[in-house]
Amino acid sequence: MTNSPAPVLEMLWEPHDPLHALAGRFGFSDEKSAADWVAATLHEHWGVRVGACERIVISDHNALAWVDTSSGRLLAKWSVVPWLFGRLAEIARLTQWLHGQGLPVSVPLPALDGRLQVEIDNVSMSLQREIEGELLDTDDAAQVRAAGAVLARLQDALAVYPDADRVAAPADPLPPLRSRITGWLDSDAAAHVPEEAGAALRRLLTYVPSGELPVELGHHDYRSANVLCAGTEVAAVIDFEEARFDHRVVELARSAVLLGTRFHDWGPVSREVHAEFLAGYQSVRRLTPVEAGWWDVLVRWHTLASFDRVNDALI
Repeated sequence: MTNSPAPVLEMLWEPHDPLHALAGRFGFSDEKSAADWVAATLHEHWGVRVGACERIVISDHNALAWVDTSSGRLLAKWSVVPWLFGRLAEIARLTQWLHGQGLPVSVPLPALDGRLQVEIDNVSMSLQREIEGELLDTDDAAQVRAAGAVLARLQDALAVYPDADRVAAPADPLPPLRSRITGWLDSDAAAHVPEEAGAALRRLLTYVPSGELPVELGHHDYRSANVLCAGTEVAAVIDFEEARFDHRVVELARSAVLLGTRFHDWGPVSREVHAEFLAGYQSVRRLTPVEAGWWDVLVRWHTLASFDRVNDALI
């Protein structure tokens, strides 16, 4: 139990009443009862004494609590979705491994029994140290280049992670990339795309080279909301919950397009940002000729797929 004031309670991105969500999704009558539960759980399973729970943020059926403790400022994250628990445990193992490879990630702190992800009372919780930094600013060219370089390093590491198939089951053979794009253009998902933009994308597809594009594990939610920066350096890449198998250049292009997205008011970034991000990436790993041949097509595809309205200069 804590004697501090009730924490600030808010939604990460949903336009719902946070107190109603706290009760309906997590079963707490108010902010104070949630804070007391967090404090009791951290003390029992991590041996951490909480001085204050300052903030609780709700995202779907997940919640995050920022706490001040005798061990410094920590972040507790928990989920109440049982079918996710096994995957969350594997993601915790993955991030610990990535930390050991020298990647900037938010590494989970082991509980008293050594577990990185603790399941208790139909809840799965992890505990991490608070990372000092701010969300990636796409107006800062140095941060954008650094983010590109870190994505290349991250992909290199994920490509050799020994338990990749435990994080995300390898999909059946992916359809050819050209078929995926034309299938999307022919679907209702592309109903908002102007006819001339769709036709231009189809024309570009006729020029892409043939050749192998390996399928590997990737982060696949690499954007400002999940990249913390300190100065011109990437302090941490967070939230690996969307990790899955796909082609490296597909993730690279999608990340370039969505790099500026946070939690509200999404909007496309400029071609200059795309170029800076790619330059940072290629400072670590050059695109293969086949990947380079796909770059413009994939940037255009993800731009059309992600935004209802975009400036003609971006597509």
